[in-house]
Amino acid sequence: MEKELIGLQYSLPVGLNDNSSEELAKLQEQLNLLDNQLERYINQADRLDYAVAVASGILCGIVDSFFIGKLTITKADISLSHEQVNHFIEEYAEKRGFESKNPKPKLKSKIAFLEDKFKVAQDNVWKGQDIGVGAKNHHLADLAHHPTPLGLVSAILVQFLRIGVFVNKDGEWHIERVDTAGKDLAKIWIPAVVTGVTDWLIAMAEEHQSEGENLPEYVRKLIKLLANAPLAIEVLKCADNWFGHLVSDMGGSKQTAGAGMGIPGIFLSLLYEISSMPGLNQTGMPKYINDLYVKEKLNLRRELPLMKNLSKQSIPVLLNEILVRSFYFARHLAEECREHTSLREVDWKRVCPVGNRTVERMTTIANLTFTAADTADAALRSALESGGNAAIFLGGFASRLNLVGAATATISVCKEISADQKELQLLREKRILTEAKTEKAVEMIRDYREQLEKLIDQYLAEDLQTYITGTSDMETAMIKNDTEGFIRGNLRIQRIMGREIQFSNQSEFDTLMASDEAFKL
Repeated sequence: MEKELIGLQYSLPVGLNDNSSEELAKLQEQLNLLDNQLERYINQADRLDYAVAVASGILCGIVDSFFIGKLTITKADISLSHEQVNHFIEEYAEKRGFESKNPKPKLKSKIAFLEDKFKVAQDNVWKGQDIGVGAKNHHLADLAHHPTPLGLVSAILVQFLRIGVFVNKDGEWHIERVDTAGKDLAKIWIPAVVTGVTDWLIAMAEEHQSEGENLPEYVRKLIKLLANAPLAIEVLKCADNWFGHLVSDMGGSKQTAGAGMGIPGIFLSLLYEISSMPGLNQTGMPKYINDLYVKEKLNLRRELPLMKNLSKQSIPVLLNEILVRSFYFARHLAEECREHTSLREVDWKRVCPVGNRTVERMTTIANLTFTAADTADAALRSALESGGNAAIFLGGFASRLNLVGAATATISVCKEISADQKELQLLREKRILTEAKTEKAVEMIRDYREQLEKLIDQYLAEDLQTYITGTSDMETAMIKNDTEGFIRGNLRIQRIMGREIQFSNQSEFDTLMASDEAFKL
């Protein structure tokens, strides 16, 4: 960095601020990235946004009250559900290769075909183990019989680790070992071992290859895909067998075709999995859900009508989301159009009604308002219908309450809490980076000041020496009557004072005096 001080040039040391400047630039780059992340977590909703969100929630609450009404499941609904499940089992068996000489094979024979084709190793390991699992509830207790993601994970554990995972009605977890022959273990683990060894060889090859030998990215991805193919195929086969076995159990066993226990539905399975978590498994919730399955026969066939009603309840909830997000889109698009003359200049990230804190806050307010209105309506109508009977009131309230709306509002609140925590984390990181940047800037200024003071001291010292030398030369020249020496001494002093030099010797002085140019003192 060059600094020119009154006609003389001094250079600051080359490495004075290079490293510090790079560190400062990196800190600023990190701050810019944090600001971009913070933008989506900062709520900018105003009164109008909140007013629209509340109005939308109330409007959709009215829609739910007058057009959706009570959640009702009739015997006809349950009967239809049984028919639909049985029909699905029959169609699935035919698609998977079922053949029969009987022109009208019974459901029993198709279930028997599926049971034989899609066997699971843990199906009967609970017998004789005294773990609180019996014939009536083993489909609920065995997590691998749940039509949920955890059910699939449990089935994969059975396949590769040969263990069955059970949770009894008291919320107690039991891991039961599945007896497996050595040849079966080899058949199971060979694909996993092959995949592991191949991945290791690929990693070693990548580590030892030279820079000029890098394979194209698509070739590397293809190699890794092929390396993982054996294990992926086994996992897919496990998932296919898991689903096929669930289908075989949907309508009961071959001995009780169309009338057996069946498997728990998605809703009941999820509730049971939640109830088995530490803390909740000590509350009696697992026993309550077990009774719903065993005594009330709340299995997949009875849950389907419930799911149908829940899909009906989702209509006002979806309408609420659509109204809020549509308003956000229209309002922000209008604002962008007022600020810009062309649609090409519109900041679509600001207009898009997803992925930002403002619209998420609006939907949270709308969902909470809808749930509050729905709860108040359900309580009022149930109170009027109950005539003071608590049991009738609770039953009517439960049937009128929009469960989809309540669940959506709960999820929205959880997302808001998570967003608040993320915003606080980003603000904390920004504060730390800002302090680090400030310290670095102060350090740079301090270093620069020290160097500048040294340069000023050096400059003044040189100027003082030049002034003394010039004055001495002028005094000596006057004593010796040396005109040229006097002029040279004068020139030294004029240069450090930044004066314009009009002459540098006697001849130039004479020429200046003879000219019309003004003589400057």
